Amino acid sequence: MKNWWQKSLMIAVAVLTLGAISPNHLIWESLLDEKGQPKSHAAESDNKQYIYDWVDPSEFYDTNDSIFDLAYQSAEEQAYLKFGSRIGPVIQDEFQTMILPNIQRAIDVHLASLEDGKLKTLAISEKPSGDYAEKIFHIYDTKTNIDEIRFHVRTEKKPQVGYSFNFHYHIAEDNFQKHITLGDIYWSKNTPPKWLS
Repeated sequence: MKNWWQKSLMIAVAVLTLGAISPNHLIWESLLDEKGQPKSHAAESDNKQYIYDWVDPSEFYDTNDSIFDLAYQSAEEQAYLKFGSRIGPVIQDEFQTMILPNIQRAIDVHLASLEDGKLKTLAISEKPSGDYAEKIFHIYDTKTNIDEIRFHVRTEKKPQVGYSFNFHYHIAEDNFQKHITLGDIYWSKNTPPKWLS
């Protein structure tokens, strides 16, 4: 009967840990003697210490959010912070369907080309600019404090048409010279409020 419980426990652990701890894992060997029987209680306390020293959860599970996940989340948060309560509700739907997916694609494309070591030092700025300034957020290297990507929105006025918001980004590769468009959202013929208002 004990053997049946032991096998059931091993299978359950293997399934619950998605195979990270398999039935032939070292953890099981340290719990059983040479005959496959549970070791005595005296040896068990030594084994527990060994197991806790040996098993490092970070080897099996990624406990930190990746820079990609943080950037996606920050893109949305910083954008809505910049839009404020007067612009945000008006352009929210178009931003969600047209602009945000393009921001995420730009993040994927440009950050994927960086080395893993570089990715670990990246962070997202947290203060979008107000008034009529363009900055939504920047992704920068925390060691050098140099930007990798700058995400901006510019208010444009087209004669006979009215105002629209041009979402775009700049990258460090060309010293932030090229203006890469993510999309436009029309406002109206009336002057839009200042950012952060």
